[in-house]
Amino acid sequence: MTLAVRAEHLAERMDDPDCSETMLRRTYERFGLVNRAVACWGRVYRELIRPELAALERAGHAARILDIGCGAGDVLHRLIAAARRDGFAVAGVGIDPDARAIGAARPGPGVHFRRAYSRELVDEGATFDLVVSNHLLHHLGADEFDALLADSARLGERLSVHSDIARGRLAYAAFSLGALPVAPGTFLRVDGLTSIRRSYTPAELAERLPAPWRVERPGRFRLLAVHRPVSPRILP
Repeated sequence: MTLAVRAEHLAERMDDPDCSETMLRRTYERFGLVNRAVACWGRVYRELIRPELAALERAGHAARILDIGCGAGDVLHRLIAAARRDGFAVAGVGIDPDARAIGAARPGPGVHFRRAYSRELVDEGATFDLVVSNHLLHHLGADEFDALLADSARLGERLSVHSDIARGRLAYAAFSLGALPVAPGTFLRVDGLTSIRRSYTPAELAERLPAPWRVERPGRFRLLAVHRPVSPRILP
């Protein structure tokens, strides 16, 4: 096993349509704990998302957030809850092509989920103020990666943020040990380690992104692909 190059050939067990439904359900249920521990969305919200929400609020606009590849929706619910605690008017939509993920997602006030690809929303003419994803980039083949960036640039009128893992030996070792308490009965540990092996280094992601996308680092083990439109929606 090596971490020197991306292991693009590996597949995660939970992506297998014939995987254990019980283990899959438990995995979705515990994603929230793992994402809170490792995904740095608190910092991303404070430094990138909240300033955009404040600008929209000053202009009298309620914000709309799209979560692409939302899984069971824990990240979207967390962002919406944080925004509402700060007094912002906000609604969220989560999309995922996997019916099992949408089945595990729980709608709430102003938070909706649907089974869809981002291209379907583009074709519908939909737009959002903010577009996010979590642990999606490393799942994608080359063409899918390019399509996601293109769709995000069209859907996100003010900001797109795709958060993923920064591949490295320390990240692999830390997750291998840190996931043990929550891993029993789930795919979290084995798929998490596979995810790290499939993920990008900062240099690899920077080389992969076209302008004006850029790489940011909210934490030692995290990467962000960030896009701000050249001509964002003008607020009054």
